[in-house]
Amino acid sequence: MVGRRRLGRQFGWLWASYAVSAYGSGLGFGALPLIAVLVLHAGPAEVSALSAVGPAVGALIAVPLAPWVEFRRKRPVMIMMDLARFAAMATIPVAYAFGWLSFVQLLVVSAVVAAAKIAFNAASGAYLKALVRPDDLLVANARFESTNWSSIAVGPPLGGAAIGLFGPVTTVVADALSYLLSALGITVIRGREEAPQTTDKSPARASALLDGWRHIMSHPALRALYLNNMLVGGLIMATEPLLAVLLLRQLGFPPWQYGLAFAAPCLGGLIGSRLARRVVARYGRHWVFRTVGTLRAIWLIGLAFVRPGAVGLVTVMAVELAIIINMSLYSPVLATYRLEHTPKHLVARTLSAWSIGQQASIAILTALAGLLADVTSPRTALTAAGLLILTTPLLLPRRDQTAQNEPELATSR
Repeated sequence: MVGRRRLGRQFGWLWASYAVSAYGSGLGFGALPLIAVLVLHAGPAEVSALSAVGPAVGALIAVPLAPWVEFRRKRPVMIMMDLARFAAMATIPVAYAFGWLSFVQLLVVSAVVAAAKIAFNAASGAYLKALVRPDDLLVANARFESTNWSSIAVGPPLGGAAIGLFGPVTTVVADALSYLLSALGITVIRGREEAPQTTDKSPARASALLDGWRHIMSHPALRALYLNNMLVGGLIMATEPLLAVLLLRQLGFPPWQYGLAFAAPCLGGLIGSRLARRVVARYGRHWVFRTVGTLRAIWLIGLAFVRPGAVGLVTVMAVELAIIINMSLYSPVLATYRLEHTPKHLVARTLSAWSIGQQASIAILTALAGLLADVTSPRTALTAAGLLILTTPLLLPRRDQTAQNEPELATSR
């Protein structure tokens, strides 16, 4: 059973720190678009721009950070990135209290948080690979995945209630404090961290910036998984600001129902993540990539049929539940495969390249969806996203691609 596997005290502290920040982010789920709509009265194009421009700028900032993370000890990097996110998020309630809050500030905060998140995830992925045994990577990734989805299940309803009682920036305060607590938790982890492996390339050399992408694109299976994941993740995330406008403004859903529509289905994430290890053991990783990778793409079109009232709420929840069960089963298998098929000295740059590509895809597709929604309607843009994602299974890897290089990688780890 995944839940009974012991991975050590150091992993326990890392997991606890992740859980604290995840639950804080769960409380603040969709907080910036929500503030843009409720406080700054932003329209579809502005809300989509907030969800697109900030992450895009953050991805650009993260490009030179990748080799910087690679050639440094990972725990101090994680602490630094947590503190950066705390400081950025804390500016929002301060500006709101003094009446200074602006759309530009939300864009800047979004960019800083996006860049820090990419650097943090790269450092934590490299640290995790060194912290646990190769046989335990899937278990560890499944635990992170289940924590992520449980935080979203619990956080948004509580966040919606908190916003109703205490004001629109309440959840931002909780999110900011969670990063501070996460940094404190990481400092508690004991044990001397191994010095980063050096190569003949200086982290300052321009060629080092591209090493992560070179590794991904030279590996047939990783390349296919990367391209597929960019499109699937980008199209799913592009629907978030569209739904915010559709549900909150056009269909008149109160904030607590908006939060519930995304929170309750996240319980499906506990199901998928806990099944991951057993499904891989029974059917194999390739089956997960092909079958579950296809299943996670076929449900998004259902969001185009959302209607007012209880029926609309149930429609959103059913679509999100189907997507999340499949995503939560797929994601830890993908994360484990990616770590197993990346040399130790390239982990941080590969994870950074992966995240940067994902953020860029989200930014581009969200911006395009926002423009389409502004010209037509949010429902039309949701329909376009739902139809386009149906083509993404064509990018999933073939069996011979996922089997490639297994013996060589086994000897290089």
